[in-house]
Amino acid sequence: MVAGASFIRGALPAGSSTVSGSVSVVKLRTVVGEKGTMVQVTFVTFLQFGVSSTVAFCGDQRSQFPMQQIVRADFNPGKPCASVVAIVII
Repeated sequence: MVAGASFIRGALPAGSSTVSGSVSVVKLRTVVGEKGTMVQVTFVTFLQFGVSSTVAFCGDQRSQFPMQQIVRADFNPGKPCASVVAIVII
């Protein structure tokens, strides 16, 4: 194990997804959810091996995603946003 790294053991619930990489963009927005309700969503862009991916997480999750840190996020996909299962700063 590398100094300063975290290790968590466990199983993800069925249907869960994982994304990891260096956090490059974090934006809080309000979007229209089901039945026209307004929902706060945190958009996080991860960079890994020159490829970016963006995930929309439900609620204000900005404090969970420090810029330029490598983060692994386990989540349950959903519309209009994904529910966080676990966040690990690597």
